[in-house]
Amino acid sequence: MMEMQFADFVTCGFNQIVNNLAKIHWRWSQSADVVVRMPTGGGVGAGPFHSQSIEAWFFHVPGLKIAYPSTPYDAKGLLRMAVEDPNPVLFFEHKALYRSLSGLVPEEDYTIEFGKGRIVREGTDATIVTYGMGVKWAETVLDDHPEWSVELIDLRTLVPWDQKMVSESVSKTGKALVLHEATMTGGIGGEISAVIHENCWHSLDAPVVRTASLDTPVPFASNLEREFMANCRLDADLETLINR
Repeated sequence: MMEMQFADFVTCGFNQIVNNLAKIHWRWSQSADVVVRMPTGGGVGAGPFHSQSIEAWFFHVPGLKIAYPSTPYDAKGLLRMAVEDPNPVLFFEHKALYRSLSGLVPEEDYTIEFGKGRIVREGTDATIVTYGMGVKWAETVLDDHPEWSVELIDLRTLVPWDQKMVSESVSKTGKALVLHEATMTGGIGGEISAVIHENCWHSLDAPVVRTASLDTPVPFASNLEREFMANCRLDADLETLINR
């Protein structure tokens, strides 16, 4: 197990991850028992070289797995699963959650299976699909709008991700919003949106909405960073979707 002090610094080891670790099994039938911890995300005033959300860089690379917990309980269970998994795992940890979130974590050993999301809240009006800090953002908005019945899904892992849970939820609610902190263009939300449209076409009452950060580097100034972040637009995007 190794740690990038900031996920942004992973570029210095990019070749080793995407061209070596990701392909060892296919080239030599060897496992690659490596976990790379990736402190990630903005909202802490650290600027463009320490605050990027870069999970989509690796989402496209076969052979890598990606975990992204949103709670202390999931962080332990997913990290233990990452250690047990013979594949290379990129383990994203949101820096702002380090400082703001606490929770009970069992002392006994346990693992959480990759590719199994969790339904944080049940609902019937729409589905929010997200992960990491996005889960906290969504909970805040839903707490502010008790009149909305929204199902909230925490993916927990991005490779693999729980297509079955997402498809079942969207088929029930008829509407979906995909939320992530990473910038919009080329983000993971595009792939999730495509799968939803392919699998749930006959159940959709509106196009899938993507809510993401702006296509710019992360600003240093706190007021600009707030406008950059995806949660700045979440309330309005979700209201528009529900009222369609």
